[in-house]
Amino acid sequence: MNDTSSSNPSRETTRRNPWPIVITVYFVAFFAFVVCFIVFASRQHVDLVRTDYYEAEIKFQQQIDRVERSRPVDAQVAVSYDLQSAKLTVQLPSDSRKGAFGRIELYRPSDSRQDKNIKLAADQNGKQQIDVRDLKGGLWKVRVSWTSSGQEYFIEKPITISNS
Repeated sequence: MNDTSSSNPSRETTRRNPWPIVITVYFVAFFAFVVCFIVFASRQHVDLVRTDYYEAEIKFQQQIDRVERSRPVDAQVAVSYDLQSAKLTVQLPSDSRKGAFGRIELYRPSDSRQDKNIKLAADQNGKQQIDVRDLKGGLWKVRVSWTSSGQEYFIEKPITISNS
């Protein structure tokens, strides 16, 4: 009976299986992450709908109509920038010159504080020149919206102003 170690189970070293503990810790951590994410997401303020949703939708549809109405005359509207004189020239189409009124918006995509709104005041030839010396160099979008013969039009053309 020299082999007493095999007959006495209390002396055996038992190894525990770590997988039940690892799986339990994993599910507890995953559950805690999901709960934290739900709490974080529920506290975020997101406005998906405007309070004046229907009015804004009507205005947007009017803008779409203006753009569609302007497609045939888009090639006739010229927006050019002269570096020497630092002037921007807007040329309206010939059929829109009589009684045309509206506005010219100089839109700066990188900084809305620099935007300018100018009243449309074209001469008999449909031209209007704007001094742009005070504008910073870079990309600008010239948005011309005008009404002629009861029809509204809208054109947007990009220009690059350089301050050399």
